[in-house]
Order: sequence, then structure tokens, then C-alpha cells
Amino acid sequence: MPRIIDLSAPIRQDPAELPEQLRTDIAYTDHAGGARDIETLTGVTPDLLRDGEGWTVETFTNFGTHSSTHVDAPWHYNSTIDGKRAQSIDELPLDWFYRPGVVLDMTAKADGDAVTAAEVEAELERIGYELKERDIVLIHSGAGAYNTEERYKTDHCGMTAEATRWLIERGVRMMGIDAITFDPPVWAMFEREQFWEAHRVMWEEDYWHLENLTNLDQLPPYGFKLSVLPIKWVGTTGAPVRAVAILDD
Repeated sequence: MPRIIDLSAPIRQDPAELPEQLRTDIAYTDHAGGARDIETLTGVTPDLLRDGEGWTVETFTNFGTHSSTHVDAPWHYNSTIDGKRAQSIDELPLDWFYRPGVVLDMTAKADGDAVTAAEVEAELERIGYELKERDIVLIHSGAGAYNTEERYKTDHCGMTAEATRWLIERGVRMMGIDAITFDPPVWAMFEREQFWEAHRVMWEEDYWHLENLTNLDQLPPYGFKLSVLPIKWVGTTGAPVRAVAILDD
């Protein structure tokens, strides 16, 4: 039987002090509340239910398409690409979300560093892997190990436009990282005056990427399949995914 490794960050109620733009808020209805709802909707009273309990329901009161582990669609950063309307998440071909995976270890890089094409090439040579068309390439920054801490927003490396294009030229169309953004953190962008340069490659190329992955340290460099299927949200700029690696041990 294959072994499955979960690469997805959990979706849960975030602390109230987290900024609204980044926070997930969930309203919970317990079994007693569910019983009251059933009586209101159907007239069935709690005494007719098992132990007087009704259904439980959870409702997102604040949750974005780029919350938790997710994939960005081209529509996220521009309305047109090559003179045509950019694709939303529901328009991306699903077969590109189930492909062989490759992990590039960039944990030795300092926080704020940008991954270059030469470093990507050198890491592929080190692990002895030649990229194939439509491989999914994951950048292991190490930030996934502390994704519940404040430093998760600031302490990680990220990709350059050059490295992103280098992978695209070799047939890669899906990439990912275990950090809050595919680019270096915002403070590093200001230092270099280069803002979301890896994201901006979407303006020119047919590619997309995953963010907020976790557990990349549990994967071998290659020899596994990745399933990163997004929720089918129509017209959105991204969507959460349940990212898993499938290994034939």
C-alpha cells in the first residue's frame, strides 16, 4: 500500500490578534444548537432526536481563498496574460495538480535570501535528478516547521523571477514553498526594491504556485506523486488545497 504524507497546514480558528486579512474565523454550532435549528426548520423536537442532539455546523465568517495551504491562479496578480483574460482557479487543468514531485532543499539559505537559478540547478545536480515535463517542484525553506509562530511571516527565503523562469523553461508549471509567500519576505523585498518578482512571472508565463505547505522535511528529494487539488471556487484568484505526497514504499 502507498504511504501518504500530509503537506497541508490545518484550517482552524486563528488568534483574535491576527490581522483580519490573514485571520480565519469560524463560528461553531454545537449539538444543542443543532437541535434548536432542526426544530426551527422542520418542527422535529429535540425529544425525537438521539440524546436530544442535532447536527453540528461550522461556518466560516472570515476565510480567504489564500488562507492556509493554497494555490495561486494567474488571475491573482493580473487580469490579462498575453492579451487574453487570465485564468481563475476553476479554469486550471486538474491533471497538472497530480504529478511527480521534486523537493529542492534551500534550508541553508538565510532569512530574506532569494533563490537563484544557479542554486536550483546546483541542487538538482546534488540530488541527481533531471526535471521532466510537468513535474511539481517544491522549495523547502524550513519555515513550515514554525508556521504557527510570528516569525513565519518574516523568516524564510523565496524564489527569484530568474529561478522561476528557469524551471518554466524546463517544463515545470506548478511550484510550491513551505512559506507564507513564494517570494522572499516583504522586508527583504524593500531592501532590494524587488516586489513579488516571482509572482509577477505569472504576467508573462503560464504557471502557478502553492504556498503554506508543511512537512517537506518528511519527503525524499523525488520518487513520489503529489496531489494538490484545489477547491472548485468559481472565478477566484486561488483556492485552498489538500496537499499530500504519495510514496510507494
